[in-house]
Amino acid sequence: MTLSSRVLCLRLQHHLLLVILTIFLLCPAALAQNEEEDGPYRGKYLGKLNSYHHQVSGDVYAVNEYTFLIVGFNYDGNGADTFFWSGASNRPGPQGFIVPDEYGKTNILDRYHNKDFTLTLPDRKKITEIKWLAVYDLSSQNNFGDVYIPEEFDPPMSQLGGTFSKRSHNVSSSSVEILDSKTIRIKDFTYDGRGKRTFFWTGVGPQPSSRGSKLPDERGYLDPIRQYNKETIELELPGDKTIFDIDWISVYDVADNENYGHVLFNDKLNVPPSLVKVTPFEFSLPNCRQLHKDMQVSWEVFGPQITFQLSGQVGANDYMSFGISGSDVSSQMIGSDVVVAYIDDIRGYTVDYNITSLAPCVQVLGQNKGVCRDDVVGGLDSFQLNTYSRKDGINTISFRRTLKSSDDGDKEIFLDRSNYVIWAFGPLDSNNEPAFHTYYPKSDIVIDFNTTEPVNDCFAFTKRAETTNPPVWERTRITDATVRTFNAYLGPSGGLRGYQGLTNHVSSGLAWYINGYMIPELYLKRGLTYTFKVRGGNNPHSPEHYHPLVITDDPQGGYDRLSDAKQSEIRVLAGVEFTRRGRPKPTAAGPLCLSRYPQNSDRRLDDNFPTFKKFNRSLITECVEGEPALLEITPNITWPDTVYYNSFTHGNMGWKIHIVDSYTNLKSGSVGLSWSLCIILLPWLVLQN
Repeated sequence: MTLSSRVLCLRLQHHLLLVILTIFLLCPAALAQNEEEDGPYRGKYLGKLNSYHHQVSGDVYAVNEYTFLIVGFNYDGNGADTFFWSGASNRPGPQGFIVPDEYGKTNILDRYHNKDFTLTLPDRKKITEIKWLAVYDLSSQNNFGDVYIPEEFDPPMSQLGGTFSKRSHNVSSSSVEILDSKTIRIKDFTYDGRGKRTFFWTGVGPQPSSRGSKLPDERGYLDPIRQYNKETIELELPGDKTIFDIDWISVYDVADNENYGHVLFNDKLNVPPSLVKVTPFEFSLPNCRQLHKDMQVSWEVFGPQITFQLSGQVGANDYMSFGISGSDVSSQMIGSDVVVAYIDDIRGYTVDYNITSLAPCVQVLGQNKGVCRDDVVGGLDSFQLNTYSRKDGINTISFRRTLKSSDDGDKEIFLDRSNYVIWAFGPLDSNNEPAFHTYYPKSDIVIDFNTTEPVNDCFAFTKRAETTNPPVWERTRITDATVRTFNAYLGPSGGLRGYQGLTNHVSSGLAWYINGYMIPELYLKRGLTYTFKVRGGNNPHSPEHYHPLVITDDPQGGYDRLSDAKQSEIRVLAGVEFTRRGRPKPTAAGPLCLSRYPQNSDRRLDDNFPTFKKFNRSLITECVEGEPALLEITPNITWPDTVYYNSFTHGNMGWKIHIVDSYTNLKSGSVGLSWSLCIILLPWLVLQN
């Protein structure tokens, strides 16, 4: 090698060393960010905490404009007056402010060991307004550890994307907003609902294609999507998928492989990380089908038997149900054969049910009708429980049955053709019976249990850190002393905002409407006589719509369904007389008057109504001709201060009656719904005739 060549080589090595040193000195966050690319997205990486004392360590990310995420934080807790501390000076010192801890408290810091949590700056201060975050002791003015905010730092923020392209079926929207790495908000979304099998669809590539996958709708369903009319919805990417894993979202019809409209996303979006908890789940059986964002079924056929596993992110008091449809050409609940699986404080259960009516199990002319256990209707429980567990809020229950049961009430599971199935999940009632299901499909669900290759479209369960129920509808109290007549008829119970939210009881699907209001609280004075005009159905052959009105001291209702022992504990105040043999007989069964949903409406959308008034206006009231049954009561001094009106046959349909000695004790304006206000409410005016 010549001298000139050696000099050139040394110069190149010198320049390369300078480049490497520059990268390490000026771009540590960028390098660290590259190190993080293989792990979950946590936001924009700021760096490791510089450790000076008391074993402080951890990685710091900017989640958004106001929030830090600290991963693997350690501190020995031995500081005397130590806090999370921040400020705008060049380096940590006494000029600064306390940053509340992960619980929002400003207490002296305790010991931390490898903990992950978020810190939010107080008073809506922004990360761009500070220069550092430190673990700082105020009494000694010692800095135990810190991380610096780079100049011209651009924190993650929600980003506006494009709009849905207008291709067909009236698909359109305003700007799509990417709220975080898993959540997309679509404003003014419109779709006419007339596609064949149309889904929210997502994938990679320059344009939507059939090589994508379903995206759960705003309620977690994987069914064909409904009609939308300028609605604002939020979609959450399923499992561990993030916005960085997709290129587009489409309204896509898989029957015709047609894209009705789509929106594209940029490659590098500086958005906040999602704080949704992702719980990976490994199923033990070879086949798996995702039924809903929060429920999946897996299975394996072995000889004449099939083993199932139901997994669901459900409440501790919830059930999961799955089974063969009552129809060979559609998914239909009536006539179906299902398992109801749940876990109590002691063990798991798989109970065989037969569904003959969309109502709780009741006796009709000596026969049990409705959602009834097989052993109650003369059949056999064909399911054999294998295993059960509850972990991280997920119930997992495995069981098996024969493909063709000896029980005539059981549906055969076919291997030579596809099977229409049904599923649901929701709360159990006080008797551990399934109450009205919270989640259930509206479309046909078809599964082939005998595929040559394993089938698996399941994904990890996701759950937001804070989930709250929607605010309940307005509570109604009728306190007008001049109101002596109450018109009682039936209507839908109204989702989480309605009966369930107002009473904290599970719902049977129907509720009493009194003078045009859903389950109002009534205030009646002792010594006065009141009349209930009852139109809850007088056909005892109907398991769904036979609801004599009763008044007892039991908040649950459904007196006729209770055991003799339980009935003996309840005081019946009105609506029931007893035969010579001591059997209860209702006295207030009037012709049916029912507020119902319009045709093709979806009761799963009840919580979209902000008020009961708007919900009530969406219903159609239909009444059978005939005079109402009259139930007259005169509360006296023996009546308890609180009693309940309810249905004789079904539980959880009514609410409270307050028995008072004087109306003057009631604060004016605190409850007040007068007769004059009631008069303006339709549809119950038609009941006055």
